[in-house]
Amino acid sequence: MTRRERLMASLKGEPVDRPPVSFYEIDGLRQDETRDDPFNIYTDPSWKPALELARERSDRIVMTGVGFGGAPPDPVAELTNVETRDEGRCRLTRRTIRAGQRELTVETKLDPDVDTFWTTTHMLKDADDLRAWIDLPERTFGGEPNVERVFDVEKRLGDSGIAMIDTGDPLCAVAELFSMGDFTIIAMTERDLFREALDKAARMIQPRVEAVARALPGRLWRIYGPEYATPPYLPPELFAEYVTRYDTPMVEAIQRHGGFARIHSHGRLRDVMDHIAATGCTGLDPVEPPPQGDVSLRWVRENYGRQMTLFGNLEASDLENLSADEFERKVARAVEEGTAGEGRGFVLMPSACPTGRKLSERALGNYERMIEFVEKL
Repeated sequence: MTRRERLMASLKGEPVDRPPVSFYEIDGLRQDETRDDPFNIYTDPSWKPALELARERSDRIVMTGVGFGGAPPDPVAELTNVETRDEGRCRLTRRTIRAGQRELTVETKLDPDVDTFWTTTHMLKDADDLRAWIDLPERTFGGEPNVERVFDVEKRLGDSGIAMIDTGDPLCAVAELFSMGDFTIIAMTERDLFREALDKAARMIQPRVEAVARALPGRLWRIYGPEYATPPYLPPELFAEYVTRYDTPMVEAIQRHGGFARIHSHGRLRDVMDHIAATGCTGLDPVEPPPQGDVSLRWVRENYGRQMTLFGNLEASDLENLSADEFERKVARAVEEGTAGEGRGFVLMPSACPTGRKLSERALGNYERMIEFVEKL
């Protein structure tokens, strides 16, 4: 089978020659080691072998967003001021929005040696800030999805993999405006207000999902954000209220057009798995093993595997810290549990990837062990 055929068969629950193996964010396409940018960690020579391994031997799943052409202007833009400055080797950005009588400010920091950014000041701090955000004018939906970006990814991939459309859900859109502590307090104590905010986010997100699913049928999607409502952050009944209620229409739109909706949720799953399944999704990642998670891959496979293709369940920390032999035992267990009995499909995958400028020899060796193990099957 080609790598693309193997992935599509796994999504459809069809037989495969071996389980696909994905490096998650590392696909060798989005990482450009030739781009001269002080914040591009992949220019470091230590990354070159891993990127070549991803291109040549992994079953590549390339995450991509979809922009819109001809969309109406964002009415919040004229209320927004953005300032960016370099401080030492870091880049700091401050974004301020005038919201009635309040000023909402978010500050972020970008480090040249880490492929991520930190929010150092969150936009919303309390319920009054959330009310002000809800009262901001909403953008009218319109425009057409820019499908060329996805077509370009697929053309560059050829038979080596597939594109995956990436979107946050309403919970993610609202929760990330707060620090984690403030979010959990507001979500627990201001439920009517929080649902009002989720309704606003859904009015912005759902029409976009509908339009993209219609324009790009049959693709894999990743929906991220549900983990904000998993224990111990929120009780399971709020997962149903804040995730299932809003993600189900997203899943239905994607799958009505032949797509595959994959829910992304780190951490504890046992008490919310029925709520995840209730969305109708046909994929789940990363199914983290204990102690990061609270269920085995085997348990999820036995109870929900007929509905969902499972992606996982290797910890990124194990990828970076375990010896090759120790890591291979984790790989063997994941493959055994992920393919046991009847199920829709399984893709071997870590829960995340290293983000530092220098990739260790140990992490590179463990990427190689993932490939070598499945190629022997």
